[in-house]
Amino acid sequence: MNYLPRILDNVLKETLESFGAVLIAGPKWCGKTTTAEKQAKSILKMQDPDQNSAYLYTAETKPSLLLLGENPRLIDEWQMAPVLWDAVRMEVDKRNKDGLFILTGSTVIDKSKIMHTGTGRIARLVMHPMSLYESMESNGRISLSKLFDDKNYDFDGIKSDLSVEQLIFAACRGGWPASLSKGSNRSKLSVVSQYLDNICENDASNVDNVGRDPRRVREVLRSYARNISTLANNQTMMKDISANFGSISENTFLSYIASLNKLYVIDDVSAWAPAIRAKTVIRSSNKREFSDPSIAVAALKVTPEILMQDFKTFGFIFETLCYRDLKVYSETLGGEVSYYHDRKELEADCVLRLGDGRYALIEFKLGSKKIEEATGHLVELQRLIRGYNEREEVKMREPELLIVITGGEMAYKRHDGVCIIPIGCLKD
Repeated sequence: MNYLPRILDNVLKETLESFGAVLIAGPKWCGKTTTAEKQAKSILKMQDPDQNSAYLYTAETKPSLLLLGENPRLIDEWQMAPVLWDAVRMEVDKRNKDGLFILTGSTVIDKSKIMHTGTGRIARLVMHPMSLYESMESNGRISLSKLFDDKNYDFDGIKSDLSVEQLIFAACRGGWPASLSKGSNRSKLSVVSQYLDNICENDASNVDNVGRDPRRVREVLRSYARNISTLANNQTMMKDISANFGSISENTFLSYIASLNKLYVIDDVSAWAPAIRAKTVIRSSNKREFSDPSIAVAALKVTPEILMQDFKTFGFIFETLCYRDLKVYSETLGGEVSYYHDRKELEADCVLRLGDGRYALIEFKLGSKKIEEATGHLVELQRLIRGYNEREEVKMREPELLIVITGGEMAYKRHDGVCIIPIGCLKD
């Protein structure tokens, strides 16, 4: 299969021009190594079965030998020999040059195993599974960056090419590059099932050398999937697991969750909590999300056919898909996502904040029936922010954009300024 360009390609290129080394982290199978190989001039693969023992021995005795090679030198799955982190840092200091090394890793490393954070020497990028634009399913006729930069951007009447059936299949298949080269739809869907099996049977235990029951890992993932895109607390999910598998203590539950976080399987969304409404408590717990919507689909053991009959469930999965794509599209803008929800049920599914301080308030609605409700939330939030600025000395920045992202067909801007944009039209 030919390489499909990733939005991270340009981000990686620019970062290599500014730092001595770059770490690309993210879930397994999302394409980190392939993307890094496109810019590397020499490669060291720590998982090579023919060389692994020799590499580990060299890392223990003289790790600098593993850094020899044309630069940028890719060190794939570097965390298998954590000493390489400090070796890279020292080599960057010694040579005082940019673009020397690319590190890739699928797990969060135990910080106690490295001596220095690498600040100023090693930049960190997080890679996500492919967005709909990267998998060539979004037509990309509406640019997220242009929405922010051009107040006169005319996108009225632009249409998505994705039907609801295609959107559901894309969410079930996920953004795994390997799935795109498969022939049949069944084989495309099997990739995430294999990914999930590998997490449950091996990775959840291997990530920190703590034995975990694969059946319980699967049940934790299933409970997470049942509560996807909600603010469910730990106790809610523990009761869910206990009802289906047997009692689980909070410490055990947190241990399982920690392992899935280290593997970048879980990708929760934090709260945006400005005090814009007096005496109203802001919900501050994380919103439960996966790094890819297909993980929830596989954990629940549902199919595209089932979801075609259950749009309520797919609505939650659609939200995860939108979060994934927005994280990818905002990478070049230094973007990060959060959500807003207060105890009076005023909400914004997503607050997309850019590195320069600009932000958008966003709602995700699969169909058109709830667009009016969603726009009401966004307009009310904007009104509250303006009211806050009228009464407070320290002003709060107003949102640059109000957006409802839909699974529908047509894009347009409403009279109140809210942008209605199909996910099948977006790109970076």
